[in-house]
Amino acid sequence: MPRAIWKGGISFGLVYIPVKLYSGVSSNDIDLTLLRRSDHCPIKYMRVCQEDGKEVEWKDIVKGHKVENYYVTIEDDDFQKIRREKSDSIIINEFVKAEEINPRYFEKPYLLEPEKGAGKTYNLLRQAIFDSGMAGLSKFVLRNREHLALLMADEKILYLTQMRFHEELNQPDDLKIPDAEPTKAEQDLAMQLIKGMSSTFNPEKYKDTYQDTLREIIQAKIEHKEIKAPEEKHVESAVEDLMEQLKRSLELAS
Repeated sequence: MPRAIWKGGISFGLVYIPVKLYSGVSSNDIDLTLLRRSDHCPIKYMRVCQEDGKEVEWKDIVKGHKVENYYVTIEDDDFQKIRREKSDSIIINEFVKAEEINPRYFEKPYLLEPEKGAGKTYNLLRQAIFDSGMAGLSKFVLRNREHLALLMADEKILYLTQMRFHEELNQPDDLKIPDAEPTKAEQDLAMQLIKGMSSTFNPEKYKDTYQDTLREIIQAKIEHKEIKAPEEKHVESAVEDLMEQLKRSLELAS
């Protein structure tokens, strides 16, 4: 487990539970470096002025927001003015049912570990949240940014899912969704197909095959072997006969 990225506590009414926050994910991606093709020299990114092509040092760089044909610059002291007071608490505002929240709001998972001596109160809250089937809608500050989060529990741990604020989500109002209605027979076949493909969620069943295949290619190149590209599967580009497509899908699922 990597080191904690945040230390603080969970504020639950008048109860304060000291905890450590850990990232809930790790990257499985293979590191790839950009190289010059002729001699495999690594490529370095440079901060270059778009006007004169000269490299710019970090000390000479400032952030700005473009307004019409000019920029309004934002200095460090400006960020201090808008920066919220640093908080060391995950403050639970209310309890809600997680299943009532659209998954589009979920962004990033974190794991929570109790500090020494806080195990009893940690497990009390974990068990209470787990037994109630509820989740704590919370706010916390990480890297000087306030975040919305959902505090949840399973049989072992408390975990926190960072959420997106409502105004961050793109709304579907402007999408052109046709109002074509399927027939009753088509709906029945679609429901049969869903039923035939239904199972219990098993996350270990699905692997990152892209990264696995990339590792195989790298190893084959090390060993001077050749890997043939897989044949492309034919995918229907349009559905001319929906009933026929559903019937064929049911046959494949059975």
